[in-house]
Amino acid sequence: MISSVRFQLIVIVRLCVLALVLLIFCGISLANEAPLVAEDPVLEKRMLNLAENLRCLVCQNESLAGSRAEFANDLRREIREQMQANKSDNEIIEFLVARYGDFVLYDPPMKPTTWLLWFGPFVFFLGGIVSLIFYLKHRRAQVKESPLTEHQRKRIESLMKAANKD
Repeated sequence: MISSVRFQLIVIVRLCVLALVLLIFCGISLANEAPLVAEDPVLEKRMLNLAENLRCLVCQNESLAGSRAEFANDLRREIREQMQANKSDNEIIEFLVARYGDFVLYDPPMKPTTWLLWFGPFVFFLGGIVSLIFYLKHRRAQVKESPLTEHQRKRIESLMKAANKD
């Protein structure tokens, strides 16, 4: 009876190990292939340098060069095609900004629509400091000082004498 339970337990453990191995190999086989790169290493290096300064539109806080999203692969392919068509980096950036807006740039230009982006943190910081100063001044006016009673004064003196003896 005990050997039958032990045998079943061994079979269950082996099936779990087999299922785990199959899951691992299925995950490896379903992984994406490496994105295609340009045949010209100079062109690829230029594309990567340009893509480092561009934001992936799908991933949060990831450059276009480092993103593994399908859309990032498409944009890198688009950039390669434009580089092969002898377009300059500025022309390519202008094309991407015209199509996707300033969000595609990691370093957005200074213009009225981006003033809040550039100066907003400083404005909020200064506003916080002014609010804190106003609050502390207002709070000081609300707190009334009350003089110590004779009993409290004697208690403090006795505590200080005891502390000085130690």
